[in-house]
Amino acid sequence: MLRPSLLRSDTQLNTDSYYEASVVRPPAQPALAGRQRADVVVVGGGFAGLSAALELAERGRRVVLLEADRIGAGASGRNGGQAIVGYACGMATLERQLGRDDARRAWQWSLEAVELIEQRVQRYGIACEWRRGYLYVADRPRKAQALRAEMDALAQDYGFATQWAQGEDVQRWLASPRYVAAAYEAISGHLHPLKYALGLARAAQQAGVVVHEGSPVRRLVHDAHGVRVLTDGGEVRADWAVVAGNCTLPEHGPGVLPSIHARIMPVGTYIVATEPLDPERAQALIPSGAAVCDTNVVLDYFRLSADDRLLFGGRVSYTTMTPPRLRATMQRRMLAVFPQLAGVRLTHLWGGFVDITMNRAPDFGRIGQRVYYLQGFSGHGVALTGWAGRCVAEAIVGHSERFDVLARLRHRPFPGGPWLRTPLLALGMAWHRLRDVLG
Repeated sequence: MLRPSLLRSDTQLNTDSYYEASVVRPPAQPALAGRQRADVVVVGGGFAGLSAALELAERGRRVVLLEADRIGAGASGRNGGQAIVGYACGMATLERQLGRDDARRAWQWSLEAVELIEQRVQRYGIACEWRRGYLYVADRPRKAQALRAEMDALAQDYGFATQWAQGEDVQRWLASPRYVAAAYEAISGHLHPLKYALGLARAAQQAGVVVHEGSPVRRLVHDAHGVRVLTDGGEVRADWAVVAGNCTLPEHGPGVLPSIHARIMPVGTYIVATEPLDPERAQALIPSGAAVCDTNVVLDYFRLSADDRLLFGGRVSYTTMTPPRLRATMQRRMLAVFPQLAGVRLTHLWGGFVDITMNRAPDFGRIGQRVYYLQGFSGHGVALTGWAGRCVAEAIVGHSERFDVLARLRHRPFPGGPWLRTPLLALGMAWHRLRDVLG
């Protein structure tokens, strides 16, 4: 019997992505062949790996980046494009584990993470449709109370400003009958994630990073003197390694940092894109142009694209299989939010895997003296991965204070091993889905 495969999953292989259809990729970079020497080798061509490579190159380091597929082919180029302040685990978890002072520092870093996107967009001329504005919405009175309490706590403890709307007042932010409360904030935002990833890759290469696509890492060997990273076609010797391979890393190289594999779980999530809407009709759906996410455990998230489509995400899966009747399910969920879109055609449907940790906090760490890893952003990766790349670059050049704070976060492996942890998580999430429905 074979272990469930993400790489062979129809979720992972789904090519009907609006993002892919709306970019012109540059020619593929050649796969690694032969031996190379670098100061740092980076494993993974998503936001975290690209950001680390860019930051290191700009600090004068020789960097080789190895990507198993194409740049942005994983979660970084498939996600909802929502760049969110804070952490998926919530600030209470950080306060318990890090203490109030370091939790406050971590909050500020999450603000820096969003600001870093804007700085990079401007500095490198990345045309990725970046826009500020975010709405948190609740679909039941009990959830509205919880959302208000959370926003009040963030305002009191962290100075986080939101505008609150309830009842009919929600309509000025969102033309939906589903939600009973909303909180708007102007710091978070949204972008076209694949355009952003490709822009980061271009900036990294201009800074001197050597990129090899189609180069899955099979082995990583390290000692006190350095690292060797091996692919099918060659190897890179370096002083340090940054591993940012996400949840498919164990399949490409089961022996690559096996001690961290069970600390993340792959979760499938799915998005549909409508046909382009009349601009006035699109703006009427979300007058502020904000990205939107509800407060359910099994949540819906959506935003408008630059060409006036609604991009609507949700419907998670905890196996490697795409859920049956997915297009119909996604359309039904979309119409529950926007019934006025009945009859609007869906032009694209795609999915991908995000990596979550048990406590939903990001997992930063070192193995030995020479290997750093970044994983487990748990749905908050669009912004935090970019900051994480900067943070690990700081650590490698001798300023590890910020990295060390988040590396103190404790993480437990998912129970059950590679076979049982998926059904165990699915069982638990079924209970949460029931609670979402019951309110």
